[in-house]
Order: sequence, then C-alpha cells, then structure tokens
Amino acid sequence: MSSDMIKMLEDTNFKDFISTSPTPVLVDFWADWCGPCKMIAPMVEEVATEYEGKVQVAKLNVDQNRSVTGEFKINSIPTLIVFKGGSEADRFVGFKTKKELKAILDKHI
Repeated sequence: MSSDMIKMLEDTNFKDFISTSPTPVLVDFWADWCGPCKMIAPMVEEVATEYEGKVQVAKLNVDQNRSVTGEFKINSIPTLIVFKGGSEADRFVGFKTKKELKAILDKHI
C-alpha cells in the first residue's frame, strides 16, 4: 500500500504538509483492517501517478494518528479530503471509482 508518489502522514507532520503544499493535497484516511480502504488504495496510487505535479497525494492511518483523525472528525473510513492552502476544500466518504475520484480532483486543479 505504499508508493513513491504517496506521502505517509502522521500527527506530527500533517499540518505542515497540507499547509505548505503548492498544489491541492488529497489525503486518504485509512486503516489496515478496512476492506473498502484496501479496495480504493490501488486507485489512489494510480491517481497519485497520473496527477503528479498537479496534486499531492498522502495517506494517514487513523489508528496510529488519533489527533488529526479527531480534529477532522473522521468517523468512517475510507474518508478522502482535498485540502487547498491548508484548508479542507472537499470531502468524500466510502469507496469511489477512479472516474469519480478524478472528477473530484479535477474540480480543484
């Protein structure tokens, strides 16, 4: 579930990463035990490659990073949030197709 194109975030580096990115940031909030998270992971990796230079893609494990998870009120996973300029610009919960994922990102670039 790791790719060179995807940044693994933690409570300690989350705010700095989303606030200093020159491009929108897509953050996938996930957990090892989450079936739908495993289903969407390959699409998130494909999007990271296809949108290189246009969107930063990151993942945050909700079980290991409770501070950020609580701050953004992540109650269901997968939750994917698009951040622009450090602020939440869009959010969607649950499995999405690659086409749906790309349509959401296209609105923000």
